[in-house]
Amino acid sequence: MTEAGEKINNMNIPDDLRYTKDHEWIRIEDDTAIVGITDYAQGELGDVVFIEVETQGEELDKGEVFGTIEAVKTVSDLFMPVGGEVIQVNEKLDDEPELINKDPYGEGWMIKLKYSDLSESEDLLSPEDYKKMIES
Repeated sequence: MTEAGEKINNMNIPDDLRYTKDHEWIRIEDDTAIVGITDYAQGELGDVVFIEVETQGEELDKGEVFGTIEAVKTVSDLFMPVGGEVIQVNEKLDDEPELINKDPYGEGWMIKLKYSDLSESEDLLSPEDYKKMIES
């Protein structure tokens, strides 16, 4: 992994991201945001075999489900860290869902969104708070 961050029990927690209690991460870039799941989440899920996101073009509120991720052992919902319009889905994941396991903060990103209200990100966890949450 190429992002700067700390290793916590072999989990990478980049310090330039914000995190949800549901283990999504968000990276703000100008008026858009990139969203994926954390290294910790992909490790807990195991081998990712499929991701389904059918919300491109939709306006969703913070906390709403934007898709699902299927691993060998389970299927989990994916939640919006902030409200906004899903403007792009990572199409590479259709053929290579394992990118989520290999590079969750890089090529394994899931969606890009045009956020409605950036202040919603203030409720998200800092890297330090996310670290404390997964260690407890």
